[in-house]
Amino acid sequence: MPKNENRIDLDHWQTRLDQLRATHHVPGASLAVLVDGRIHELASGVLHQGTGVAVTTDSIFQSGSIAKVYTATLIMQLVDSGELDLDAPVTEVLPEFDTADPEATKQITIRRLLSHTSGLTCDFNHDTGRGDDCLAKYVEAAKGVALDCRPGTGTSYSSVGYNVLGRIVEVVTGQVWDQALKDRLLAPLGLEHSMTLPEEALRFRVAMGHLGEPGADPAPAPAWDMMPRSAGPYGRVLTTAADVVRLARMHLAGGLAPDGTRVLSAESVAVMQRREVDSPDKWTVSADGWGLGWSLYDWDGVAGYGHDGSSVSQHGYLRVVPHADVALVLLANGGGTRGLYDALFRELLAELAGVTMPEAFGPPAEPPTVDVTPYLGTYRREGVEITITRDEEGTAHLRYEFVDGMKDLSPPLEAVMVPVTDTVFAATGSAFGVDALPVVFATLADGTQCCYAAMRAAPKIA
Repeated sequence: MPKNENRIDLDHWQTRLDQLRATHHVPGASLAVLVDGRIHELASGVLHQGTGVAVTTDSIFQSGSIAKVYTATLIMQLVDSGELDLDAPVTEVLPEFDTADPEATKQITIRRLLSHTSGLTCDFNHDTGRGDDCLAKYVEAAKGVALDCRPGTGTSYSSVGYNVLGRIVEVVTGQVWDQALKDRLLAPLGLEHSMTLPEEALRFRVAMGHLGEPGADPAPAPAWDMMPRSAGPYGRVLTTAADVVRLARMHLAGGLAPDGTRVLSAESVAVMQRREVDSPDKWTVSADGWGLGWSLYDWDGVAGYGHDGSSVSQHGYLRVVPHADVALVLLANGGGTRGLYDALFRELLAELAGVTMPEAFGPPAEPPTVDVTPYLGTYRREGVEITITRDEEGTAHLRYEFVDGMKDLSPPLEAVMVPVTDTVFAATGSAFGVDALPVVFATLADGTQCCYAAMRAAPKIA
């Protein structure tokens, strides 16, 4: 498909952004669109329900896990310079790196960290303070944390893995991750509204996160920043929607900045977009597979890449369609952001890139009959225990309980599971902040049975 030849109708999309934001009870949102080589910016709503200050296109949001793309790009720069080998064991760079399984530790490579196939878990919440040594302390503290699965046997979304990557950046460059990001990525790309620390963000108009029940207007969160400094490599780049699009534009341009500066080699750009593994859960973040840092999408034969992000009370969505040279970024500060994303991007991608997004996940009108007997039992990963039971009518139920370091995060969550396929279920209800949570049962390459919820693998223990 050739590039879109029509100018984008900004008035139309401003109206749609305003309408959909209100419909989905999102306090404020910022949208940036790259099309025909130009970046267009729109804003809607308020930064803070209490103050009523309006969102502007230069407002700063928390982009959550979109930060993983920045960290992956830094790693690939070091691959370009010959300072890192993707298939080298992590212990060659970080001799102090270890896990609860010493033999598995030896099999964890940089490539596996980037593609979420290392087996490292996701939800190890550990605050190591505000010092420049926060990542070193985090990697040390994570040594005893159980793996979700053995390296290379399956996919399990891992924020811990990206913190290890952030520490690798520090060791190889001699800079803290924050400074390496500024010097090696933000500055060359002219990302003047991107940063990592709250005190840097306060120079600008900053969005406050909001929390609340689905389907209602949320209230301001109790704190602006709910994550420790060590969350940076996996979850905290503070930025505008347009600055995220500028990062995507560099990848679309084969690694070149607008002024011609080479930020990343064309080979590394391509390697990052190459599928490393299929995703067993194709709905939580809409990923059909994973490259190196990128979520990969297959929209009815049209390829794309991007990433989602959440910092608990703020959310971000990045989608890139390379054949059309189109990139979209939506940043929002709470409420029904998933519904806003789905409706808005469905229309934008169809018009600008000829993309047909799949229907939103949910229970089918006529669910198939599935014998849930093989799935009954208890599954556990770091921070979470999942119990699958069946009532007298044969209906499957899910209990999702926070344990270990997350035990005080929330009371146990419970939901009815409606079959979607033989292995995929929709956990219905609002307990998880969505209409239906994808729950996927799979057997890993080594025969381990597991339950995927939120794209994290929990092995069966009973």
